[in-house]
Amino acid sequence: MSQDIEQYANIIEQLKPMIHEPEFNQVLNQVASAIPKEKRFLIKMELMRLSRPCTRLINLQGLVSGKCRPYEHQNKKHILDDIAIETFERQVRIFGEYTMGVYEAVTNTENNYRVMHKKEQEQAKLEKNKLAPVKEDIEHFEAPLLKFGNFAQRGEERMNFSVSIEMFTSQNKGIQATTIDISVHGLKVKTSKEHLLKEGERLSIQFRGLEKEYSLDKRQGIPYIIKKVETAQNDQRLSLVRQLDIPTPAFDKFFEQFIHGNKRRYKVNLDNTFTAIQNKTYEQYYIPNFASIPVFIDYIDGKYVPKYALANDCNREEIQYWANEIQDLKIGYLLTEERIKHALSLNKGQQELFIFVFNHINDGKIYFYSATHHELDAKPALKNLFLGFGSRKVSWRVYKLQLKDMDAKQSYRPLSISNTINSNVKKLNSKPSPRLMSRLKNLSYIAVLTNVTDDISTEHYQKHIVKREHLAKLKVFGHARNKPPAVVTVYRFKYFNQRRETRFLLRTAVKVKIENTVFEGNTEDFSTQGLRVELNGPLSTYEDLQISLTFPQLQKVTSKFKLSDLPYVIRNVSKDRYVLHLQNIVTDDNKTARRFFEALIKSNRSKLKAFRDEEEVPGIGEALRNIYTENIVNTAFFLRKDNSKYIADACAASVPNTRVFNLLTYKAEPKKVNLYSIFRNARAKHDFIPETMRTRKPSEKPIMRELFIAFDPSQELIGDAVESIFTEQFTSTEQRREFIAQALQKGQFIAIKIFLGPTGRPDFETMQAELQYVGIYALHKAKALEEQLWSVAATGDLVDVTDEVLRRFEFSESVILINQKTPPSHKIKQVGIEQLLKT
Repeated sequence: MSQDIEQYANIIEQLKPMIHEPEFNQVLNQVASAIPKEKRFLIKMELMRLSRPCTRLINLQGLVSGKCRPYEHQNKKHILDDIAIETFERQVRIFGEYTMGVYEAVTNTENNYRVMHKKEQEQAKLEKNKLAPVKEDIEHFEAPLLKFGNFAQRGEERMNFSVSIEMFTSQNKGIQATTIDISVHGLKVKTSKEHLLKEGERLSIQFRGLEKEYSLDKRQGIPYIIKKVETAQNDQRLSLVRQLDIPTPAFDKFFEQFIHGNKRRYKVNLDNTFTAIQNKTYEQYYIPNFASIPVFIDYIDGKYVPKYALANDCNREEIQYWANEIQDLKIGYLLTEERIKHALSLNKGQQELFIFVFNHINDGKIYFYSATHHELDAKPALKNLFLGFGSRKVSWRVYKLQLKDMDAKQSYRPLSISNTINSNVKKLNSKPSPRLMSRLKNLSYIAVLTNVTDDISTEHYQKHIVKREHLAKLKVFGHARNKPPAVVTVYRFKYFNQRRETRFLLRTAVKVKIENTVFEGNTEDFSTQGLRVELNGPLSTYEDLQISLTFPQLQKVTSKFKLSDLPYVIRNVSKDRYVLHLQNIVTDDNKTARRFFEALIKSNRSKLKAFRDEEEVPGIGEALRNIYTENIVNTAFFLRKDNSKYIADACAASVPNTRVFNLLTYKAEPKKVNLYSIFRNARAKHDFIPETMRTRKPSEKPIMRELFIAFDPSQELIGDAVESIFTEQFTSTEQRREFIAQALQKGQFIAIKIFLGPTGRPDFETMQAELQYVGIYALHKAKALEEQLWSVAATGDLVDVTDEVLRRFEFSESVILINQKTPPSHKIKQVGIEQLLKT
């Protein structure tokens, strides 16, 4: 690209999808209206050059940091790495074929050594002050704030149309105004701020601008009611709806024909549909990738009963933790009636508990133990024993339980477009069936369970002394097997990017041979292509290592297959090194594992248990997903990749005025959040995001890290107000405790667990009707939006664990209470660290 047009690179990128469209010149003039004509001509010529077919072969070996491999496109073999392949395919989608634009994009990826060297030189010039974030970085931390499910459904089409009108009040006072958009039964208008108008006021309207061309009744006005009043800088905007109790059939017919005949000329208002497509896409990035477990709770006859759970590929392993030896799910043990009532008795927005869990296996049977802070404080003699003993077990978990009220009506998610568009839209806008609603009608709360266990907090609890002669006393925290919990049915909302095949639950003995060492364990689930195995002891190995498996118990049930020394490869290892995710190796000579498991499934499909893919009531998985997205209790965030940097793209939250929400909105523009604290502090950038994204793959469980934040909102500069440090950066427990105490003295202490992982592919099929609709009236905008949404690279969650951390470090309940309620201007008085600690 020549230097003359290098400054217009963003406009060129925006126009690429339109190069072969008949309205290209019109769109070019609109998008580049502020650019001189001669420059516009150069932009057009550059786009024509980029769209020319290319025959060059690309070989990136030694030119990029990634591992290259052969890649074939239309019978031509290129040598590309993964980033180049992704870029190649994305650019081919834009241009429609292999062109010069594709070639140049692929040879200029962010991991190209030449590109990286150039950027390093440019960066060296920019970094004059490394101690404080530059203005450019601050902009990269800000992102718009979304609310999932927050878009309007239009009952009828709106057309952008400006015409002068006169509005008459009940006192017959005439007010001049201009329409912004119109529909058969509604208007949006703007008028001077000098007029005092309020919601609910009735108006009579004469369409003065239409009376010149059409024979309208000048004596009779059309009755409207003010639905909403918005004050702008220079005027006020009114949303008006027709008074249906005063019929005007002749005007209705005229207006309907007028809009239908002119909507292509003046364009339909698509703002709400674009918002809907954007929000739904972010939802689809988030729902398959959150690690929490949403459990839906019935309220019947004064009792709270866990009923359903929503599963995805990232939380299914956590749900499986609650399966006993016969694969019955016992997650209901966590959600007892007493715990739910106790959580609901807390202040709104703070209806949460932390629950400590472990299990014990005796005679092949699994026994579950759990306790909350409240329950442990009620038995102080056993508190340290429980925490010390439980944290030493492999099965140790710390869960955060959050309750959020909900409404079964939130299960209905119509499209953003009107039923009048076509019959398919009307069908998609159908309300949930009575049978489905009967299963949802008693649901009143969502309990969100998040596993916040990590090595550092576990090591902290392990410092409690354990006297083995007292262990029998812990039975009081055990869940009696003869008193089973409520049955929780697991559903998953299906996306096309879920696992390629169903995984079945099966616990059977297995021997894992690595080189000359044999490890024993049990399978947890299987498919024809892979296994999940839990070993009896931790494994010190690495991923992508080839191993062999032997199945002694399964061998007893088959003589057709030899189930020993079957080749597998390790694809993933759990953090505690006990659980292996394996993929079988299929060659022409060795297909035994796949053939055996195919036969096992075929012969035992009715007996094998799997996560439900066939729903008992059609649509219940989607209904639960719709309810959850409107009630997410944590803060979802999204990142996109800009060259080699990850920058904030969007945030979603449904619970405002929380501790984390106030932190994120500090120094942020209206309707935006600032993710500064997870990107850096005043001294340095955090490497958590780039390091995580370098190692994770889509559909893998998100990585979790704990971040300590000292927040002093009285400071003017964000670098002074927010100090964030990951817990592994401290060298000792004493350093962590000192940081917390100083944060409390200066302002507020906040601890969050950050979950982060790459996104999968968006499922645009679920929005096909809306995409087709906007494509009719604004094809260039639809393509630009689709390309923008494809750029989202990562999603994650921010989970507040402040209270658990403060109790972990033995701060008093009064300090915890003050820290919860800290207003922006309030500070805990300067007192010694020793006074903040329990005596």
